[in-house]
Amino acid sequence: MSTAIVVGAGPNGLAAAIALAREGVQVTVLEAADEIGGGTRSGEAILPGLLHDHCSAVHPMTVGSPFLRELGLDRYGLRWALPEIDCVHPLDSGTAGVLHRSVAETAAGLGGDGRRWRWLFDGPSAAYDTFDADILGPLLRIPRHPVRLARFGVPALAPASLLAKAFATDEARALWGGVAAHAFHPLDRPLSAAIGLGILTAGHRHGWAVAVGGSRRITDAMAALLTDLGGKIETGVRVRSASELPPTDVTLWDVAPTALADILGDRLPPRVARAYRRFRYGPGAFKVDFAVEGGVPWTAEAARRAGTVHVGGTYPEIAATERDIHAGRMPERPFVLVGQQYLADPSRSAGDVHPVWTYAHVPADWSGDATGAITAQIERFAPGFRDRIVGTSVRTTPGFAAYNPNYVGGNIMTGAKDIPQLLFGPRPTPHPYDTGLPGHYLCSAATPPGPGAHGMCGAHAAARALRHLRGQTWSP
Repeated sequence: MSTAIVVGAGPNGLAAAIALAREGVQVTVLEAADEIGGGTRSGEAILPGLLHDHCSAVHPMTVGSPFLRELGLDRYGLRWALPEIDCVHPLDSGTAGVLHRSVAETAAGLGGDGRRWRWLFDGPSAAYDTFDADILGPLLRIPRHPVRLARFGVPALAPASLLAKAFATDEARALWGGVAAHAFHPLDRPLSAAIGLGILTAGHRHGWAVAVGGSRRITDAMAALLTDLGGKIETGVRVRSASELPPTDVTLWDVAPTALADILGDRLPPRVARAYRRFRYGPGAFKVDFAVEGGVPWTAEAARRAGTVHVGGTYPEIAATERDIHAGRMPERPFVLVGQQYLADPSRSAGDVHPVWTYAHVPADWSGDATGAITAQIERFAPGFRDRIVGTSVRTTPGFAAYNPNYVGGNIMTGAKDIPQLLFGPRPTPHPYDTGLPGHYLCSAATPPGPGAHGMCGAHAAARALRHLRGQTWSP
């Protein structure tokens, strides 16, 4: 029987382990933390019974993941829940851009911009399940559905700012800009539309779902399946050198490229080691969890029913904040993402006290405290919010890096999403999961298709490892 070690028990590490175990490989997963899950961990951060997601929270790309869909994780307790409204972007005027799962319903609320919204998302979202594997994989390959991928991909090549100009209303521009800003990248750069289009297309197909009982339920279910397949998971095992590992046929690494360069050292081909050491990380996140009595009193009524609220003002404001953080400047009014997962999953609340999940985009390695700025931004669109706060929990950019070493400088994207890294991952190659060292594969979110709990980076890396185990031609 072939053997494998997977280093890291986040969604990608566990996906890789499951993909190998399903093919009869004996798999052991080693996790440095005392708890599995990586970015999907959840816990009671403030009050007993009040459940907060520690990082990853809302999952439009995960609920429809081609790999996860076929695993039957509902057998292991994973259940998805949808809010009444997916996302709202409020403006100072009291109006808001409102995103529904339905393209038609979203378009109806955008007035004259509805036609443009439908042009962007009607066809791609309806066909999403037929070409999602093309989106959620390396781009240097022949797609299975080239026409449909091109229909999605041509707008994705554009700067987000160009698509914003297609909309006439502040509401539509802000709604688009808030989703595009998930890339942590200046919105006037080519390809900066790609992540926003991917999130919106997947969300219009499957919704902005949350895992009932917290994001940890995703990886809990994956771990239970892996155990049933004969796999083993060991926590509290930090791997600092490849020499610490027992002999095995293949090793998959759910780690940052810079960390892998340190672990493998001179075993790596020099060109690969240089690429990994030069891997670029983007801006950071500063997270504040709030315990809020009675919920957030948003001025825009739709925001009170939304699972996600983007707080950043108009499109020009969002674009300016993303330029600032990319240049290392902390904006006075940062872009803030607000999660109200309890609206879809009431089990997260404790009576009338609700968990409100937030983080702001900040410069990499920023050492300041954004708690006041986040609170002020929410208060701006929800007067009286401060008076409802009964507790807070803060995670700084260094805190994110300590929580998950893959989040270098607080960059929860596991790498800057500029053109080369968005297209190729850590190095320009048709096989971004290969390390150049036979039998060793990189499976973290630094590889395509990037961050999220979808597990696709791990599944693709496992496919490369299986080729190696079957004696198929290895290529550097």
